[in-house]
Amino acid sequence: MHLSSAHGSHPRQPGTRQFARAAEILALLADRTRLALLHALRHGEADVTALTAAAGAARPAVSQHLAKLRLGGLVTSRKEGRRVVYSLAGGHVARLVDEALSQADHDLTGAPGHP
Repeated sequence: MHLSSAHGSHPRQPGTRQFARAAEILALLADRTRLALLHALRHGEADVTALTAAAGAARPAVSQHLAKLRLGGLVTSRKEGRRVVYSLAGGHVARLVDEALSQADHDLTGAPGHP
């Protein structure tokens, strides 16, 4: 089987630590609510109230998911008065979410032009 090199692929052979961290990141992404939260944060900072509406989940569940994402290093938070404002930790997270959603769209629509 021939595997073509992916655009922007990892420049060197990953080691055990890189594979373990990648698995942790993918595990955090493996939840519909967390994906919806990360997708909403692609558009900029947001507080729990805005993210609750965007994710369509109960506020306590959103808070728990945000805590997991923050502990996992995928989102950051800062206090703004009594509000806590969340944002993506970096562009790699946004690209992972985009790629996962693009693949899902391809799978569901059979859109041409996708590998």
